[in-house]
Amino acid sequence: MGEVASKGQLRMSYLRWAVVTVPAILLLGFLSGRSVATGADNPWYVALVKPSVTPPGWVFPVAWTTLYILIGLALAMVLNARGARLRWVGVGLFVTQFLLNLAWTPTFFGAHQVGTALAIIVAMLVIAIATTVVFGRIRTAAAWLMVPYLVWISFAAMLTWRIDQINPNAATLVPVVHTTQML
Repeated sequence: MGEVASKGQLRMSYLRWAVVTVPAILLLGFLSGRSVATGADNPWYVALVKPSVTPPGWVFPVAWTTLYILIGLALAMVLNARGARLRWVGVGLFVTQFLLNLAWTPTFFGAHQVGTALAIIVAMLVIAIATTVVFGRIRTAAAWLMVPYLVWISFAAMLTWRIDQINPNAATLVPVVHTTQML
C-alpha cells in the first residue's frame, strides 16, 4: 500500500481520468449548444448587428471542440493529482465556471438575454481565472491548458458586450421560439 507508483502507472491513471473528463465535457458542451438554435440557424442571431471582428460561423464549433478537449485534459490532470492540497478547490471552481459556460448558450441564443449572457460570461471568466490559478498550484501544465480557454472567453465576452451595445433592442428583435435542436 505504501509503494510509489511508477511513471507508467501515473500516466495510465491520468489517461483513465482523461477518458472520462474529455468526452463528458465535449458531450455537455454539445448538448448545451444543441439545446437551442445557434449561429446561422438562429433567425434572432442572424438579425443582430454584429461587431466587425465576429469570426465566421464555422470557427465557433472548431474553437469550442478544441477548447473543451484542452480543459478536459486540464481537469484530468488535477483529478489525477491525488494528495494535492487544493485539488478539490480546483475541481469545484472548474465545475462552477463550466456550469456557467453551459448556461451561456441558452441564455444568449435561446432567451435572447444579451445583458444576462454578458453577466454570465464575465462571472465565468473570473471563476475560470481563479480555476487556472488554483490548477497552476497543482499542476503547471493544467494551468497552461486553460490559457486558450481564458483567451477565447475573454474574446467572447467582448463580442457579447459589443452586441449588447449595438443592439439595444436585442431581446425584442425576433420573438423567442421555444424549440430544441436535439435530435
